[in-house]
Amino acid sequence: MSTHHDICIQGSGIVARTLALLLAKERFRVVLVGAPKPESASDVRAYALNAASKTLLESLRVWPDAAHATPVLGMQVHGDTTGRVHFNAAEHGSEALAWIVDVPALEAQLLQAVKYQPLITVVEQAASDHLQDSNTAIRRDLTVICEGKNSVTRDELGVEFDVTPYHQHAIAARLTGTLPHNNRALQWFKNGDILAFLPLSEPSQTHPGNSVALVWSVDEERVKALMALSSEAFAAEVAARSDYALGEMTLYSERAVWPLQLARASKWVGKHPVLGSWALAGDAAHTVHPLSGQGLNLGLADVAELANVLGCIRGKEYWRSVGDIKLLRRYERARKLDAFALGTVTDGLQQLFARSESPLQALRNWGMQSFERSGGLKQWVTKRAMGL
Repeated sequence: MSTHHDICIQGSGIVARTLALLLAKERFRVVLVGAPKPESASDVRAYALNAASKTLLESLRVWPDAAHATPVLGMQVHGDTTGRVHFNAAEHGSEALAWIVDVPALEAQLLQAVKYQPLITVVEQAASDHLQDSNTAIRRDLTVICEGKNSVTRDELGVEFDVTPYHQHAIAARLTGTLPHNNRALQWFKNGDILAFLPLSEPSQTHPGNSVALVWSVDEERVKALMALSSEAFAAEVAARSDYALGEMTLYSERAVWPLQLARASKWVGKHPVLGSWALAGDAAHTVHPLSGQGLNLGLADVAELANVLGCIRGKEYWRSVGDIKLLRRYERARKLDAFALGTVTDGLQQLFARSESPLQALRNWGMQSFERSGGLKQWVTKRAMGL
């Protein structure tokens, strides 16, 4: 005998669990269906989360402690030659531009919160299970798909997912420098690469103020060679590519790598003869280049808006079902344009800095210098990125 739930969430990641907690807070009965997370010796990923994401996660009491959430007080972006852009949290009256959050720490907080929320039922689903199988035994009014960019359920629904590969891979790792980061994020656009240092407060390191999370976007032809380097040679290459901004560097983690793409779902909500009403959220609906550091912020903004639309107090009329397609389209309208705009901007920046022609180098460095002096425009863009 099956049990009826208000909402079924397909997925087991950060976006899926955050949505489950938000909906349970609205007193919805939620079933969270996803493959169990594989055991991993180490996870080197870190996310840059803005003020809006921090406020959302704090409202659910899942924000990691200070050792795993490092405030970014300033940021320096370097172009090919003379192009420079500087950002400073104090100029905007904020405690931080963003916070660099350890993925394992945030996942652990969410896992614990979901475990003790009585309105959430967790169902583990093998990767081989399909829409017509065990998933259909769960009675629900709405299914939200938060399975990530490779969502099986989205594909089974026949939703077009327009993917533009960048022919780049991102390499993530943890390193320490001989110089402190002073809570600054650093980024370089150089020779088609995009290299970023995100400050960390690693308590396990001898000098925690010298640790950074690396995100390095490189052409796919170079990935194998970089991954094959010894730890010492890789750290030396990173130090050289960053102009020794943090001095000599030491690699103290494994390296992770994944392909980069711009992707957009053609529609975010709909009805299916078997599944019923459905909605997409997070990477199942969109992916962007990591150069802006906004990927997870977009996904968390999705689930915050969806929970707001479905909540009876602020969004949903009392007589509407959570599966009402007109209600779901409010969510789609509210979020689709924002995700499209950010994807377009980051795509434009990636394409611009991927080119090596001298006229384009001069143009983009001039653009960076003009943006640095733009005053109001720079302030507006910074506040948008900060989620203010």
